[in-house]
Amino acid sequence: MTKKNNLTVYSKIILKHGKEAPVLRFHPWIFSGAIHKITGEVKNGDIVEVFSNKDAYLATGHYQTGSIAVRVFCYEQQEINFAFWKLKLQNAFQLRKQLNLTNTASTNVYRLVHGEGDDLPGLIVDYYNGSCVIQSHSAGMHIARTEIANALKDIVGEKLNTVYYKSAESFSKTKDQPSDDNWLLGNKSETIVKENNFNFHVNWAEGQKTGFFIDQRENRMLLSKYAEGKSVLNLFSYTGGFSVYAAKSGAAKVHSVDSSKKAIELCDKNIQLNNVSSCIHESFCEDAIQYLKSTDDQYDLIILDPPAFAKHLDAKRNAINAYKQLNADAMRKIKKSGIIFTFSCSQVIDKYLFQSTVISAAILVGRKVKILHQLTQAADHPVSAFHPEGEYLKGLVLFVE
Repeated sequence: MTKKNNLTVYSKIILKHGKEAPVLRFHPWIFSGAIHKITGEVKNGDIVEVFSNKDAYLATGHYQTGSIAVRVFCYEQQEINFAFWKLKLQNAFQLRKQLNLTNTASTNVYRLVHGEGDDLPGLIVDYYNGSCVIQSHSAGMHIARTEIANALKDIVGEKLNTVYYKSAESFSKTKDQPSDDNWLLGNKSETIVKENNFNFHVNWAEGQKTGFFIDQRENRMLLSKYAEGKSVLNLFSYTGGFSVYAAKSGAAKVHSVDSSKKAIELCDKNIQLNNVSSCIHESFCEDAIQYLKSTDDQYDLIILDPPAFAKHLDAKRNAINAYKQLNADAMRKIKKSGIIFTFSCSQVIDKYLFQSTVISAAILVGRKVKILHQLTQAADHPVSAFHPEGEYLKGLVLFVE
Protein backbone atom coordinates (compact mmCIF):
# COMPACT_ATOMS: atom_id res chain seq x y z
CA MET A 1 0.00 0.00 0.00
CA THR A 2 1.50 3.34 -1.12
CA LYS A 3 0.39 6.91 -1.73
CA LYS A 4 0.19 8.59 -5.15
CA ASN A 5 -1.24 12.08 -5.60
CA ASN A 6 -2.63 11.82 -2.04
CA LEU A 7 -4.58 8.69 -3.00
CA THR A 8 -3.82 5.25 -1.63
CA VAL A 9 -2.49 2.70 -4.09
CA TYR A 10 -3.32 -0.79 -2.87
CA SER A 11 -1.52 -4.01 -3.72
CA LYS A 12 -3.13 -6.01 -6.55
CA ILE A 13 -4.46 -9.55 -6.47
CA ILE A 14 -4.67 -10.89 -10.02
CA LEU A 15 -6.95 -13.88 -10.55
CA LYS A 16 -6.45 -16.85 -12.82
CA HIS A 17 -8.35 -17.01 -16.09
CA GLY A 18 -12.03 -17.83 -15.47
CA LYS A 19 -11.82 -17.36 -11.68
CA GLU A 20 -13.54 -13.96 -11.71
CA ALA A 21 -17.06 -15.42 -12.08
CA PRO A 22 -17.84 -15.74 -8.32
CA VAL A 23 -16.64 -12.17 -7.71
CA LEU A 24 -18.87 -10.90 -10.51
CA ARG A 25 -21.75 -12.66 -8.71
CA PHE A 26 -20.78 -10.71 -5.55
CA HIS A 27 -19.58 -13.70 -3.56
CA PRO A 28 -17.38 -12.16 -0.83
CA TRP A 29 -14.74 -14.90 -0.58
CA ILE A 30 -11.78 -15.31 -2.91
CA PHE A 31 -9.94 -18.56 -2.34
CA SER A 32 -6.18 -18.86 -2.53
CA GLY A 33 -6.42 -21.33 -5.43
CA ALA A 34 -8.03 -18.65 -7.62
CA ILE A 35 -5.05 -16.29 -7.38
CA HIS A 36 -2.61 -16.03 -10.28
CA LYS A 37 -0.22 -13.53 -8.73
CA ILE A 38 0.15 -10.72 -6.21
CA THR A 39 1.84 -7.43 -7.03
CA GLY A 40 3.59 -5.70 -4.15
CA GLU A 41 4.34 -6.87 -0.65
CA VAL A 42 1.18 -8.02 1.11
CA LYS A 43 0.76 -8.74 4.82
CA ASN A 44 -2.16 -10.28 6.69
CA GLY A 45 -4.88 -7.68 7.14
CA ASP A 46 -3.78 -5.46 4.26
CA ILE A 47 -6.39 -3.90 1.98
CA VAL A 48 -5.97 -5.24 -1.55
CA GLU A 49 -7.66 -4.68 -4.90
CA VAL A 50 -8.68 -7.68 -6.97
CA PHE A 51 -8.32 -7.74 -10.76
CA SER A 52 -9.14 -10.22 -13.50
CA ASN A 53 -6.34 -11.69 -15.59
CA LYS A 54 -7.28 -9.04 -18.20
CA ASP A 55 -6.51 -6.31 -15.65
CA ALA A 56 -10.15 -5.34 -15.04
CA TYR A 57 -10.93 -4.15 -11.50
CA LEU A 58 -13.30 -6.48 -9.65
CA ALA A 59 -13.36 -5.79 -5.91
CA THR A 60 -11.56 -4.59 -2.77
CA GLY A 61 -11.07 -6.56 0.42
CA HIS A 62 -8.81 -7.72 3.22
CA TYR A 63 -5.99 -10.15 2.49
CA GLN A 64 -5.16 -13.05 4.79
CA THR A 65 -3.11 -16.21 4.35
CA GLY A 66 -5.20 -19.36 4.32
CA SER A 67 -7.92 -20.95 2.23
CA ILE A 68 -9.97 -17.73 2.09
CA ALA A 69 -7.31 -15.33 0.81
CA VAL A 70 -9.47 -12.21 0.33
CA ARG A 71 -12.65 -11.16 2.12
CA VAL A 72 -14.37 -8.67 -0.14
CA PHE A 73 -16.17 -5.65 1.34
CA CYS A 74 -16.41 -3.37 -1.72
CA TYR A 75 -17.06 -3.73 -5.45
CA GLU A 76 -16.29 -0.15 -6.44
CA GLN A 77 -12.76 1.23 -6.67
CA GLN A 78 -12.43 3.90 -3.99
CA GLU A 79 -10.42 5.14 -1.02
CA ILE A 80 -10.91 3.00 2.09
CA ASN A 81 -10.91 5.41 5.04
CA PHE A 82 -12.92 6.40 8.10
CA ALA A 83 -15.74 7.82 5.96
CA PHE A 84 -15.99 4.49 4.11
CA TRP A 85 -16.29 2.44 7.31
CA LYS A 86 -18.78 4.88 8.80
CA LEU A 87 -21.04 4.64 5.74
CA LYS A 88 -20.93 0.84 5.87
CA LEU A 89 -21.87 0.83 9.54
CA GLN A 90 -24.57 3.44 8.95
CA ASN A 91 -26.16 1.18 6.32
CA ALA A 92 -26.17 -1.72 8.80
CA PHE A 93 -27.71 0.50 11.48
CA GLN A 94 -30.44 1.68 9.08
CA LEU A 95 -31.43 -1.93 8.42
CA ARG A 96 -31.86 -2.51 12.17
CA LYS A 97 -34.02 0.62 12.27
CA GLN A 98 -36.25 -0.90 9.59
CA LEU A 99 -36.45 -4.06 11.70
CA ASN A 100 -37.73 -1.85 14.57
CA LEU A 101 -34.88 -2.88 16.86
CA THR A 102 -33.12 0.41 17.56
CA ASN A 103 -35.86 2.26 19.42
CA THR A 104 -38.31 -0.08 21.09
CA ALA A 105 -39.41 -0.43 24.70
CA SER A 106 -39.58 -4.23 24.55
CA THR A 107 -36.09 -5.04 23.16
CA ASN A 108 -32.72 -3.31 23.58
CA VAL A 109 -30.39 -6.04 22.36
CA TYR A 110 -29.65 -6.83 18.71
CA ARG A 111 -26.87 -7.63 16.24
CA LEU A 112 -25.77 -4.39 14.60
CA VAL A 113 -23.28 -5.92 12.13
CA HIS A 114 -23.37 -9.49 10.85
CA GLY A 115 -20.27 -10.06 8.74
CA GLU A 116 -20.95 -11.00 5.12
CA GLY A 117 -24.66 -10.33 5.60
CA ASP A 118 -23.83 -6.64 5.99
CA ASP A 119 -21.01 -6.60 3.40
CA LEU A 120 -18.49 -6.47 6.24
CA PRO A 121 -16.92 -9.97 6.24
CA GLY A 122 -14.93 -10.72 9.36
CA LEU A 123 -16.80 -8.22 11.56
CA ILE A 124 -19.46 -8.81 14.22
CA VAL A 125 -20.98 -6.03 16.35
CA ASP A 126 -23.61 -6.76 18.99
CA TYR A 127 -25.54 -4.03 20.82
CA TYR A 128 -26.46 -4.56 24.47
CA ASN A 129 -28.51 -1.75 26.01
CA GLY A 130 -25.98 1.03 25.44
CA SER A 131 -22.91 -1.14 24.92
CA CYS A 132 -21.39 -2.47 21.71
CA VAL A 133 -19.23 -5.59 21.60
CA ILE A 134 -16.96 -5.90 18.54
CA GLN A 135 -15.60 -9.25 17.41
CA SER A 136 -13.13 -9.60 14.54
CA HIS A 137 -12.73 -12.80 12.55
CA SER A 138 -10.10 -11.42 10.18
CA ALA A 139 -6.80 -9.59 10.59
CA GLY A 140 -8.13 -6.73 8.45
CA MET A 141 -11.07 -5.99 10.72
CA HIS A 142 -8.74 -6.28 13.71
CA ILE A 143 -6.57 -3.54 12.21
CA ALA A 144 -9.66 -1.36 11.52
CA ARG A 145 -11.10 -1.78 15.03
CA THR A 146 -10.40 1.78 16.24
CA GLU A 147 -12.00 3.38 13.17
CA ILE A 148 -14.98 1.06 13.57
CA ALA A 149 -15.36 1.98 17.25
CA ASN A 150 -15.17 5.70 16.46
CA ALA A 151 -17.76 5.32 13.70
CA LEU A 152 -20.08 3.50 16.12
CA LYS A 153 -19.86 6.45 18.52
CA ASP A 154 -21.07 8.78 15.76
CA ILE A 155 -23.83 6.46 14.53
CA VAL A 156 -25.34 5.20 17.79
CA GLY A 157 -24.86 8.55 19.50
CA GLU A 158 -25.43 9.35 23.17
CA LYS A 159 -26.97 5.94 23.88
CA LEU A 160 -23.55 4.35 23.46
CA ASN A 161 -21.54 4.28 26.68
CA THR A 162 -19.25 1.26 26.13
CA VAL A 163 -17.40 -0.36 23.23
CA TYR A 164 -15.68 -3.62 24.14
CA TYR A 165 -13.33 -5.38 21.73
CA LYS A 166 -13.50 -9.16 22.15
CA SER A 167 -11.48 -11.08 19.57
CA ALA A 168 -8.73 -12.99 21.37
CA GLU A 169 -10.87 -16.16 21.26
CA SER A 170 -11.70 -15.86 17.54
CA PHE A 171 -7.98 -15.49 16.75
CA SER A 172 -6.83 -18.23 19.11
CA LYS A 173 -5.71 -20.59 16.33
CA THR A 174 -4.00 -18.06 14.07
CA LYS A 175 -0.70 -16.23 14.05
CA ASP A 176 -2.59 -12.94 14.04
CA GLN A 177 -3.83 -13.27 17.60
CA PRO A 178 -4.48 -9.80 19.05
CA SER A 179 -3.61 -8.79 22.57
CA ASP A 180 -6.09 -9.30 25.39
CA ASP A 181 -9.68 -8.20 24.92
CA ASN A 182 -10.10 -4.57 25.94
CA TRP A 183 -12.34 -1.52 26.08
CA LEU A 184 -12.32 1.02 23.26
CA LEU A 185 -14.85 3.19 25.11
CA GLY A 186 -16.01 3.11 28.73
CA ASN A 187 -15.32 0.22 31.11
CA LYS A 188 -18.55 -1.73 31.62
CA SER A 189 -18.33 -5.50 31.36
CA GLU A 190 -21.98 -6.43 31.96
CA THR A 191 -25.51 -5.11 31.86
CA ILE A 192 -29.15 -6.21 31.95
CA VAL A 193 -30.90 -6.33 28.59
CA LYS A 194 -34.52 -6.66 27.61
CA GLU A 195 -35.65 -9.02 24.83
CA ASN A 196 -39.34 -9.19 24.01
CA ASN A 197 -39.95 -7.87 27.55
CA PHE A 198 -37.92 -10.68 29.16
CA ASN A 199 -34.80 -9.65 31.11
CA PHE A 200 -31.30 -11.14 30.91
CA HIS A 201 -27.92 -10.56 32.51
CA VAL A 202 -25.19 -10.26 29.86
CA ASN A 203 -21.47 -10.32 30.65
CA TRP A 204 -19.48 -9.82 27.45
CA ALA A 205 -16.11 -9.95 29.22
CA GLU A 206 -16.65 -13.47 30.62
CA GLY A 207 -19.44 -14.98 28.51
CA GLN A 208 -19.21 -17.08 25.35
CA LYS A 209 -19.00 -15.26 22.01
CA THR A 210 -20.14 -11.69 22.74
CA GLY A 211 -22.17 -12.72 25.80
CA PHE A 212 -25.63 -13.73 24.57
CA PHE A 213 -27.04 -15.72 21.65
CA ILE A 214 -29.10 -13.00 20.00
CA ASP A 215 -29.73 -15.11 16.89
CA GLN A 216 -32.38 -17.22 18.68
CA ARG A 217 -34.65 -14.27 19.60
CA GLU A 218 -37.53 -15.11 17.23
CA ASN A 219 -37.21 -18.84 17.91
CA ARG A 220 -37.47 -18.22 21.66
CA MET A 221 -40.62 -16.19 20.99
CA LEU A 222 -42.07 -19.07 18.98
CA LEU A 223 -41.29 -21.47 21.83
CA SER A 224 -43.35 -19.32 24.20
CA LYS A 225 -46.45 -20.11 22.14
CA TYR A 226 -46.01 -23.85 22.79
CA ALA A 227 -44.91 -23.79 26.44
CA GLU A 228 -48.12 -23.28 28.43
CA GLY A 229 -48.82 -26.20 30.75
CA LYS A 230 -45.87 -28.22 29.39
CA SER A 231 -42.98 -29.96 31.11
CA VAL A 232 -39.92 -28.55 29.33
CA LEU A 233 -36.32 -29.76 29.03
CA ASN A 234 -33.78 -27.21 27.79
CA LEU A 235 -30.56 -29.01 26.90
CA PHE A 236 -27.32 -27.03 26.34
CA SER A 237 -29.22 -24.26 28.09
CA TYR A 238 -26.28 -21.83 28.43
CA THR A 239 -27.70 -18.74 30.21
CA GLY A 240 -31.30 -19.97 30.07
CA GLY A 241 -32.85 -17.96 27.23
CA PHE A 242 -35.31 -20.64 26.19
CA SER A 243 -35.91 -21.56 29.85
CA VAL A 244 -36.98 -18.03 30.79
CA TYR A 245 -39.35 -17.78 27.82
CA ALA A 246 -40.91 -21.17 28.65
CA ALA A 247 -41.28 -20.50 32.38
CA LYS A 248 -42.77 -17.02 31.89
CA SER A 249 -45.17 -18.37 29.26
CA GLY A 250 -46.93 -20.77 31.61
CA ALA A 251 -44.83 -23.96 31.52
CA ALA A 252 -45.63 -26.32 34.38
CA LYS A 253 -42.00 -27.40 34.79
CA VAL A 254 -38.69 -26.31 33.22
CA HIS A 255 -35.38 -28.14 33.54
CA SER A 256 -32.18 -26.45 32.30
CA VAL A 257 -29.09 -28.57 31.65
CA ASP A 258 -25.57 -27.39 30.79
CA SER A 259 -22.10 -28.72 31.56
CA SER A 260 -20.75 -25.23 32.35
CA LYS A 261 -21.06 -24.23 36.00
CA LYS A 262 -20.72 -20.56 35.08
CA ALA A 263 -23.52 -20.85 32.50
CA ILE A 264 -25.83 -22.56 35.00
CA GLU A 265 -25.14 -19.87 37.60
CA LEU A 266 -26.07 -17.21 35.06
CA CYS A 267 -29.13 -19.19 34.03
CA ASP A 268 -30.29 -19.23 37.66
CA LYS A 269 -29.68 -15.46 37.88
CA ASN A 270 -31.84 -14.92 34.80
CA ILE A 271 -34.59 -17.11 36.22
CA GLN A 272 -34.55 -15.03 39.42
CA LEU A 273 -34.37 -11.78 37.45
CA ASN A 274 -37.64 -12.70 35.75
CA ASN A 275 -39.33 -13.72 39.02
CA VAL A 276 -39.77 -17.37 38.10
CA SER A 277 -40.76 -19.58 41.03
CA SER A 278 -38.21 -22.20 42.13
CA CYS A 279 -41.00 -24.79 42.11
CA ILE A 280 -41.24 -24.34 38.31
CA HIS A 281 -37.56 -24.22 37.34
CA GLU A 282 -34.61 -26.45 38.23
CA SER A 283 -31.11 -26.40 36.75
CA PHE A 284 -28.58 -29.20 36.41
CA CYS A 285 -24.85 -28.73 35.84
CA GLU A 286 -24.36 -31.95 33.90
CA ASP A 287 -23.35 -33.17 30.46
CA ALA A 288 -26.50 -32.60 28.39
CA ILE A 289 -26.14 -35.72 26.26
CA GLN A 290 -25.62 -37.97 29.27
CA TYR A 291 -28.50 -36.32 31.14
CA LEU A 292 -30.84 -37.05 28.24
CA LYS A 293 -29.75 -40.68 28.08
CA SER A 294 -30.06 -41.30 31.80
CA THR A 295 -33.11 -39.29 32.86
CA ASP A 296 -36.27 -41.17 33.77
CA ASP A 297 -38.39 -38.07 33.28
CA GLN A 298 -40.46 -37.71 30.16
CA TYR A 299 -41.08 -34.26 28.79
CA ASP A 300 -43.76 -32.60 26.67
CA LEU A 301 -41.27 -30.22 25.05
CA ILE A 302 -37.50 -30.60 24.52
CA ILE A 303 -35.06 -27.96 23.22
CA LEU A 304 -31.85 -29.19 21.60
CA ASP A 305 -29.50 -26.25 20.95
CA PRO A 306 -25.98 -27.73 21.08
CA PRO A 307 -22.74 -25.93 20.26
CA ALA A 308 -21.40 -26.55 16.75
CA PHE A 309 -20.60 -30.24 16.37
CA ALA A 310 -18.59 -29.44 13.21
CA LYS A 311 -16.54 -26.28 12.80
CA HIS A 312 -14.72 -27.54 9.68
CA LEU A 313 -15.30 -30.04 6.88
CA ASP A 314 -13.05 -32.71 8.43
CA ALA A 315 -15.52 -33.08 11.31
CA LYS A 316 -18.64 -33.24 9.13
CA ARG A 317 -19.23 -37.01 9.25
CA ASN A 318 -18.81 -37.21 13.02
CA ALA A 319 -21.15 -34.22 13.40
CA ILE A 320 -23.88 -35.89 11.36
CA ASN A 321 -23.70 -38.97 13.57
CA ALA A 322 -23.79 -36.79 16.71
CA TYR A 323 -26.87 -34.86 15.54
CA LYS A 324 -28.59 -38.12 14.58
CA GLN A 325 -27.93 -39.73 17.95
CA LEU A 326 -28.92 -36.65 19.95
CA ASN A 327 -32.23 -36.27 18.11
CA ALA A 328 -32.93 -40.00 18.35
CA ASP A 329 -32.43 -39.90 22.12
CA ALA A 330 -34.80 -36.91 22.40
CA MET A 331 -37.45 -38.71 20.34
CA ARG A 332 -37.18 -41.71 22.66
CA LYS A 333 -37.69 -39.51 25.74
CA ILE A 334 -40.42 -37.18 24.47
CA LYS A 335 -44.00 -37.92 25.46
CA LYS A 336 -46.62 -38.89 22.91
CA SER A 337 -47.67 -35.81 20.91
CA GLY A 338 -44.58 -33.99 22.21
CA ILE A 339 -42.73 -31.08 20.62
CA ILE A 340 -38.98 -30.89 19.91
CA PHE A 341 -37.16 -27.68 18.99
CA THR A 342 -33.89 -28.89 17.43
CA PHE A 343 -31.03 -26.78 16.07
CA SER A 344 -27.64 -26.90 14.39
CA CYS A 345 -25.25 -23.94 14.23
CA SER A 346 -22.58 -25.91 12.33
CA GLN A 347 -21.95 -23.95 9.12
CA VAL A 348 -20.73 -27.02 7.21
CA ILE A 349 -24.09 -28.76 7.86
CA ASP A 350 -26.62 -27.11 5.55
CA LYS A 351 -30.35 -27.09 6.25
CA TYR A 352 -31.09 -29.94 3.83
CA LEU A 353 -28.48 -32.21 5.39
CA PHE A 354 -29.66 -31.28 8.88
CA GLN A 355 -33.27 -32.09 8.02
CA SER A 356 -32.35 -35.44 6.46
CA THR A 357 -30.27 -36.27 9.56
CA VAL A 358 -33.22 -35.56 11.84
CA ILE A 359 -35.48 -37.67 9.61
CA SER A 360 -32.93 -40.50 9.85
CA ALA A 361 -33.16 -40.24 13.64
CA ALA A 362 -36.95 -40.61 13.47
CA ILE A 363 -36.61 -43.70 11.28
CA LEU A 364 -34.06 -45.15 13.69
CA VAL A 365 -36.38 -44.68 16.68
CA GLY A 366 -39.50 -45.76 14.81
CA ARG A 367 -41.69 -42.78 15.71
CA LYS A 368 -43.83 -40.76 13.31
CA VAL A 369 -42.69 -37.14 13.13
CA LYS A 370 -44.18 -34.04 11.53
CA ILE A 371 -42.21 -30.86 10.76
CA LEU A 372 -44.19 -27.86 12.04
CA HIS A 373 -41.66 -25.07 11.45
CA GLN A 374 -38.33 -24.60 9.67
CA LEU A 375 -36.25 -22.05 11.56
CA THR A 376 -33.20 -19.87 11.01
CA GLN A 377 -31.41 -16.96 12.66
CA ALA A 378 -33.18 -13.70 13.49
CA ALA A 379 -33.42 -10.99 10.81
CA ASP A 380 -30.64 -8.88 12.37
CA HIS A 381 -28.35 -11.76 11.29
CA PRO A 382 -29.08 -11.26 7.56
CA VAL A 383 -27.89 -13.68 4.88
CA SER A 384 -26.52 -12.17 1.68
CA ALA A 385 -28.30 -13.63 -1.35
CA PHE A 386 -24.83 -14.05 -2.87
CA HIS A 387 -23.39 -15.82 0.18
CA PRO A 388 -25.76 -18.63 1.20
CA GLU A 389 -23.07 -19.98 3.54
CA GLY A 390 -24.14 -17.19 5.91
CA GLU A 391 -27.25 -19.17 6.91
CA TYR A 392 -25.44 -20.97 9.70
CA LEU A 393 -28.38 -21.55 12.10
CA LYS A 394 -30.83 -24.27 11.12
CA GLY A 395 -33.79 -25.35 13.20
CA LEU A 396 -36.85 -27.57 13.08
CA VAL A 397 -39.92 -27.75 15.28
CA LEU A 398 -41.08 -31.36 15.36
CA PHE A 399 -44.37 -32.93 16.43
CA VAL A 400 -43.64 -36.48 17.63
CA GLU A 401 -46.71 -38.70 17.53
